[in-house]
Amino acid sequence: MIQKSNNKKRILLIDDDKAITQTLSMLLETRGYDVNVANSGEEGFEKATAATDLILLDLILPDQEGFEVCRKLKEEERTCHIPIIILSAKLLSEDIVEGLYLGADDYLIKPFEYEELVARMEAVMRRKMVLNNGNIVAQGENAIIAELRKILDEKSIVSFFQPIFHLKPFKLFGFEVLSRPKTQSMLSNPELLFKAAIQFGCYTDLEMLSWTTALAYISKFVRNEKLFFNCNPYLIEGSNFQVVKSVFEKSHIDIKDTVLEITERSAISNTAIFYELVNNYRDHGFRFAVDDVGGGYASLESIVKIRPEIIKFDRHIISNLNKEPYKKGIIKSLVGFCKEHKVFSIAEGIETKEDLATVMELGVDAVQGYYLYKPTPEINRDDIEKVSSIILEANK
Repeated sequence: MIQKSNNKKRILLIDDDKAITQTLSMLLETRGYDVNVANSGEEGFEKATAATDLILLDLILPDQEGFEVCRKLKEEERTCHIPIIILSAKLLSEDIVEGLYLGADDYLIKPFEYEELVARMEAVMRRKMVLNNGNIVAQGENAIIAELRKILDEKSIVSFFQPIFHLKPFKLFGFEVLSRPKTQSMLSNPELLFKAAIQFGCYTDLEMLSWTTALAYISKFVRNEKLFFNCNPYLIEGSNFQVVKSVFEKSHIDIKDTVLEITERSAISNTAIFYELVNNYRDHGFRFAVDDVGGGYASLESIVKIRPEIIKFDRHIISNLNKEPYKKGIIKSLVGFCKEHKVFSIAEGIETKEDLATVMELGVDAVQGYYLYKPTPEINRDDIEKVSSIILEANK
């Protein structure tokens, strides 16, 4: 067994950016850590030893991806027990899930506060070493699964509702239902939570918990408004129709007022079968929306595949619409398509009076966004109507 020469915790920093390695080394050494630096993945393998307490791993390395380094370190017997924190300049939920799935214990976005880094390091090192029949178990994947089970078992989901307003006449049209986990763990980001649920086979359970929680509350407040529920194609393809249908039947919400908002179009594995399944939902009253249209991820092909009753324009193309003629031209064309094919249009991300005035001018049917009303866990219809009156008056 390799013995440590002192009581300092040994940190291996794998990063080829000298400015970062110098700064972090100085910071961590002043905090009492023993820091070793590797400027490539290969050098990181050579310098990682059984005595290393933690690895800080950058995703972009000169010889290979950080994900590959993470995988190799977790497969190697002498290094599989070492906790790893991935450092990245990109906030991509799929990267976070990928890193955690490969065995990383945490994921930190650059730039970060040094106090947060140290706190994360200490937390990871405290919880990492777990014995199972005398063998050290890598906790990356196990930690995600355990947290998912905890959220499901404890029903740790809180619902938020964002009003959607019809423009002409200006009135409340519906609510988008948003779900947030009640946790401060690695799955506190809702997008990451649902991607992890798909990765580990409990997406339907999590989505049904989210919808049931939301319906139990909002059923007391709706008056024939539409309810929009985010829905990954995985749910439609998974032969879960009776499960979904029963959730709404128990809530006494009329299915005809329910809109399933399709996200993640790339997950559709078989277009023909998917469209057949969508039509089965339609036959029972459900309606469909395609989300993020014009944002680069939802293509016109997605609209053709799903043939939705509603499309929602992405907030990135709506932002500063009045100042960017190309954006304005795209929305004008899409609105024309909607009018011709009797598809209802909604502009997301309305954050200014100018955004609202421009989409009204272009003929968009409905809007939602922070300028109008922020997502809220508690619905106050009087307050919503008051805000509606103020906005209506301001935009006459």
